[in-house]
Amino acid sequence: MKKFVDLILKFRWFIVTLIPLLTLVLAYQLKYAQFDGSYRIWFGKESQTLKQYDAFKNTFGNDDSIIIVFRDENGIFNKKALHVIERLTQKLWQTKYIARVDSLTNYQYIHKNPQDEDDILIDDFIEDIDALHVKDLQKKREIASGEDLIVNRIISKDAKTTMIVGRLTPKAGNTIGASKHIMQDINRYIQEEKKSGYKFYLAGGPVVNTTFSSLGQYDVKTFTPLVLLIAMLLLWVIFRKISGVLLTVGVVVFTFTIVLSLQTLLGYKLNNFTANMPVFIIAIGIADAMHLFWIYLLGRKAGLDNYAAIHDTLEKNLLPTFLTSITTAVGFASLGISDIVPIKTLGLATANAAVLAFVITVLFVPAALAIINMKVRVTPKTTTQNTLGSFAKKYAKFIIKYDNQIITGTLLLFLFIALGLTNLKVDSNAVHYFREDVPFRQTVNMIQKNLTGPMSYEVVIDSKITDGIKNAKFMQTVDRFSQALKEKFPDARHTSSLVDVVKKFNEVMDADKSIPDNSNLIAQYLLLYSLSLPQGMEINDKMDVNERLLRLTVAMNVVDTSKDLQMIEWIEQWWKKTPYSAQVNGQTQMFAHMQADVTDTLIQSILLAIAVTSLLMFFIFKNIKMIPLFLIPNILPIVLVIGVMGWLGINIDLGVAISGAIILGIAIDDTIHFLVKYKEARKKSFDFENALAYVMQYAGLAMVLTTVVLSSAFIVFRLSQFMLNANFGLITAIALLIALLVDLLLLPALLKKIDGKTKSILIKKEKI
Repeated sequence: MKKFVDLILKFRWFIVTLIPLLTLVLAYQLKYAQFDGSYRIWFGKESQTLKQYDAFKNTFGNDDSIIIVFRDENGIFNKKALHVIERLTQKLWQTKYIARVDSLTNYQYIHKNPQDEDDILIDDFIEDIDALHVKDLQKKREIASGEDLIVNRIISKDAKTTMIVGRLTPKAGNTIGASKHIMQDINRYIQEEKKSGYKFYLAGGPVVNTTFSSLGQYDVKTFTPLVLLIAMLLLWVIFRKISGVLLTVGVVVFTFTIVLSLQTLLGYKLNNFTANMPVFIIAIGIADAMHLFWIYLLGRKAGLDNYAAIHDTLEKNLLPTFLTSITTAVGFASLGISDIVPIKTLGLATANAAVLAFVITVLFVPAALAIINMKVRVTPKTTTQNTLGSFAKKYAKFIIKYDNQIITGTLLLFLFIALGLTNLKVDSNAVHYFREDVPFRQTVNMIQKNLTGPMSYEVVIDSKITDGIKNAKFMQTVDRFSQALKEKFPDARHTSSLVDVVKKFNEVMDADKSIPDNSNLIAQYLLLYSLSLPQGMEINDKMDVNERLLRLTVAMNVVDTSKDLQMIEWIEQWWKKTPYSAQVNGQTQMFAHMQADVTDTLIQSILLAIAVTSLLMFFIFKNIKMIPLFLIPNILPIVLVIGVMGWLGINIDLGVAISGAIILGIAIDDTIHFLVKYKEARKKSFDFENALAYVMQYAGLAMVLTTVVLSSAFIVFRLSQFMLNANFGLITAIALLIALLVDLLLLPALLKKIDGKTKSILIKKEKI
């Protein structure tokens, strides 16, 4: 150890020059950093869910769209509103990446020819708006209210709300920058229509993608400097040394700059999770640097000269800091097993950052301290044994006196809070990723309240034979399914397929709104309909080229993914009882099936982190009795905070899923510092009381201070409009505070039961 520290002191100028210089060189790469908010980032290239969705798009086209909604309290059927619809419809047709536009004005109205009742006409519902009189508009409204193909789809039942839907091209979702390009055009259109006085609401894939991106970029630009500022203020309050503030902050700035630069150099793009990596690294780096600086100050206050204090600091902190860095890295790296790509990349990158932060801390901080040689006033020594502080002694006596009460109270609290686990739900619905005041979330709520279900399932029904979708029995089965689904699940607002077209034709021809028994008649209806449609409005997005597969779209209310999975399972099981089969597809289905990945991430990452860190502790302490002492204080906070979530009604989402392993990785740091210092005191032949006082003197206060800084850093995320970050920040901050209390109360109380004798059983059995 002495040689290692001597090398740092010898090459101090080289170290403090090289690290900042290397950071500056790598930082040049950050100008090439890109942000990706696409839905595809949540799935790996080999994801079966993604492959299934891509196959759906290749067959039927895109299920994604851009949606413009507005409302007129006096009713949509007036010339001003209709002109707005017509203009927006025409503009969307001319927009890149949009394959089809559906609106009230270009709705293909199926009706009889007034001059020849045997002739069926299909034309735009609204034509030559300026030529329409008040009575004409009233008649159009009456007709529209009876059109099942548009009521509660593109116009509300009360005819006051309408939407214009631009269906995206299949390749739009795979093209980086497509959403940004579309939104630039849409925002320009909305700006041009502001003179109408209407308030426009936007929804659809491009809105979600740009909202992901904008919120992610806002969070990193806002919270990174904010957390740094908070950390600097707290460090100043703690140390009252500007050098302590700058050295600690310097470690984290160097670390996250290097890591982000390397990520950019390797071609990784930022997303809503990895954009927060600097804040994670701030939390990790500050913890290590604070422990070093704290022990350094204690040494200087005790009368050690600069070099001796640096030697003492690294001697006391190198092992625990190394162990905490490794366990933190393990906590983050355990997220690498996740199938959710943003979680995987965040975990692996931050794990590397934890190791890099350790290297920079043990090299840069001592080297800088050697150069600065700050002035520290020596504190007069006390005459008590081992010069232990009075507070530390009082703490040790408190633990010894109330150890039984602490253990009993903790057990009762644990049992009560653990009951909240029964109320837990898992939710990965993308709509719930945003706060209620986010414009996209407001649009979704507005659509659901006034128009239709804003979410959708794409049900692909296999008729089993070529041209099978024209079969009367098949279509009647589809119609029965639609009715059964809406009866079983009121959240299924309506269904849309070629069945509706056939029923409309039959209504016009025979005044019977049902599926005819004649398959040839159905084929004639569909042929007539397809031949009458204008270019771009074809029906090839409703069936495959062999006319074997039928696409049925279900408009759904926003529900928890648990409910989504229940409905998806019911749909597929319903079709298994028929001669046909069905598969639910689309983006809603994709994110619903992420629920299993969320749960797997939470469970597997925690188990992996526990297993690896337990092995590390066994190799360090070489005593099996230390394993439960190590695990209990770190598993307990996770269980308690998840129980609290159950009581508060907070669902487990992606943000919470990643918090488990991270909480474990960071919370373990305090346990390691506690146990290493305890082991050190016992090896010095301290009795149990003095050993606890030694721990509090040299680790306990630093643990409190680092937890305050870390919790402050994470709680800032609660301000985010991106709920995954907000929930993650809240849960992590609470858990770290719980972990600190468990480490400073329950852990020593358990130690008292196991190792409370004058001589240490745990240390005696070691081979030193």
